[in-house]
Amino acid sequence: METHRLRVHRSDENLAKEDQLAWKIAQLATDQTPVDDDVTEMVVNRVIDNAAVAAASLVRPAPSAARAQALAHPVSIGGAGATVFGTALNRRASVEWAAWANGVAVRELDFHDTFLAAEYSHPGDNIPPVVAVAQHAAARGLTGADVVRGIATGYEVQIDLARAISLHKHKIDHVAHLGPSAAAGIGALLGLSADTIYQAIGQALHTTTATRQSRKGEISSWKAYAPALAGKVAIESIDRAMRGQTSPTPIWEGEDGVIAWLLDGPDASYEVSLPGAGEPKRAILDSFTKEHSAEYQAQAWIDLARKLHNEYPLIFDDPARIESIVLKTSHHTHFVIGSGANDPQKYSPDASRETLDHSVPYIFTVALQDGGWDHEHSYDPERTHRADTVELWKKVTTVEDPEWTRRYHSLDPKEQAFGGAIEVRFTDGSVITDEIAVADAHPYGAKPFAREDYVRKFRTLAEAALEPEEIDRFLDIAQRLPELTADELGQLSFTAKYGHLAQASVPDGLF
Repeated sequence: METHRLRVHRSDENLAKEDQLAWKIAQLATDQTPVDDDVTEMVVNRVIDNAAVAAASLVRPAPSAARAQALAHPVSIGGAGATVFGTALNRRASVEWAAWANGVAVRELDFHDTFLAAEYSHPGDNIPPVVAVAQHAAARGLTGADVVRGIATGYEVQIDLARAISLHKHKIDHVAHLGPSAAAGIGALLGLSADTIYQAIGQALHTTTATRQSRKGEISSWKAYAPALAGKVAIESIDRAMRGQTSPTPIWEGEDGVIAWLLDGPDASYEVSLPGAGEPKRAILDSFTKEHSAEYQAQAWIDLARKLHNEYPLIFDDPARIESIVLKTSHHTHFVIGSGANDPQKYSPDASRETLDHSVPYIFTVALQDGGWDHEHSYDPERTHRADTVELWKKVTTVEDPEWTRRYHSLDPKEQAFGGAIEVRFTDGSVITDEIAVADAHPYGAKPFAREDYVRKFRTLAEAALEPEEIDRFLDIAQRLPELTADELGQLSFTAKYGHLAQASVPDGLF
């Protein structure tokens, strides 16, 4: 890895293009180093994982609205358009709108992969725009191998940025790293020049910075739309750059740029490490899948709750016996999804699903009582209002523990942790303690996810929405991704059961 040092430059310093981070990323995207076999294997896993979550979310309001918007935009004259999850494979929409609809479906349940470091991210958000462009531009001779390279590039850029540059510290949403990564991934897919990718990265970053209010208070459906917009903007940025249009530069390092006014300020500096020329892009292997449909910092807590439920099958039946449950955890978990957020919505039975999947007190309570987690039932209003759940929920709090915060930020993947320690105090004075460092599905967890787990996740989540034959067909095409021909790229989607999409209520809009 090569480390690039960033600082703010005055305009009269005339920072050379070759010394800018956007150019370094563009060079990475043009590097033709072959994708390693284990990286290719993980790309396939992530494509299956994304599709699983999308299939389960098809008739929810946000994906339904996004799908209607996409289908209102016909294929442009520049290519074949792209497929939209749930619709017939021969029905195409304009490429940027197809990516938009598919991106919303993927993000809706907060159930696909994650990477956590200085910044948070869901790098699987790179997949919908890369696949949509591949389908649209297949006639250029693109293949499944090109898709793999584009996805691996998108993951690399987003994860490397997330390792080095904190956005949430300044209340900037994490999709500000996704605009540049998706632009780089699309550029790698299409084999564009470094100059073109450089301009697209600048435009994508400039237009995808937004505040984190979308993840605060009563979280709305925009949480699903935010990454989809970044993917859509990345496609549009690529299109403009291919037409010779330029971007604000230096986008990160300029005196009125992102670092100076949105991040750490005029005197700030950052170090971003990227693979050098000839080095493989392997960052996807550092991302984490989700076994449960909840915010990633809650994954390990669900697994610990399941363990406690199984070990003490009778002890948690009566909330009146419990005095308090304290989760000792990292700064992020405490202040973002824990009681440290000082957000009453995290304890409200009337809170939205989007809010509850960012409430570790609620998630831990339900997983402890049920011995597991369900992507639908665990969020049902009947479940959130259950009297014994509400009683126990109010007794669950979080505290920051310096050691768990240190481990959260560790650069050693074997030491890095996203869980914590628990102390359960009973009214009779007895105490139960336990701890968990990472989720069971984590690469260093009790049961790391493998191909069969991704396949099972897809079959489980797609069962209600897809016919068995369509489930088999998609799994076959996805697992053959590296060998797909240009003609086969359009099959990298799925069609819902007859009548399934009719369950969705979609009010008319402007389009």
